Amino acid sequence: MGETKVYTVRFEGDEITTTVTSSGEAVEGWIDEIYSVHRRRLHKLVIGLDVEWRPLFGPGYSRTALLQLCVGRRCLIFQLLYADYIPNALAEFLDDTDFRFVGVGVRDDAVRLSNDYGLNVASTVDLGELAAEEMGRPDLRHAGLNAVASAVMDVSVDKPQWVRTGPWDDYYLSGEQVQYACTDAFVSFEVGRMLLSEN
Repeated sequence: MGETKVYTVRFEGDEITTTVTSSGEAVEGWIDEIYSVHRRRLHKLVIGLDVEWRPLFGPGYSRTALLQLCVGRRCLIFQLLYADYIPNALAEFLDDTDFRFVGVGVRDDAVRLSNDYGLNVASTVDLGELAAEEMGRPDLRHAGLNAVASAVMDVSVDKPQWVRTGPWDDYYLSGEQVQYACTDAFVSFEVGRMLLSEN
């Protein structure tokens, strides 16, 4: 049976309830909560999505270690490498064509999830491309999350190199890793919500 911890992550005055788990049952519970809380807007739900893996500084391939999802002030960090099982509910959630999964480089993340775990992400929206189009800023098309968040939300996303290139395949994540992983998914959600609500 997988392990679950719940944290409160703070970012720019927001408090994000963050579930870190390797438990398929906890993932099912998180998804049920999202369906319940957001039932009136399921036809246009925006979800921040990101993945992490241990970087390799040489040849080889490192499997995706974490899947981060964020809707509103609720974030899930699913430790895929240590999952007791990957629930069908997650596969169905990711494959729902009514949902828009948003992030910087989100299509590459979707390919990783498909290759590593057979999970299909049906509808992705790249925030760099969206911000470039919506804001008339072609320079954002290939920008990172920090530049996109700065342009759209006027915030800075702290992404320390030592955390970014750290051991994402550790079973016990550090507080800094939880903060980083949650913030990426939360900021992706917020940028996506702001840009897509204008359409």
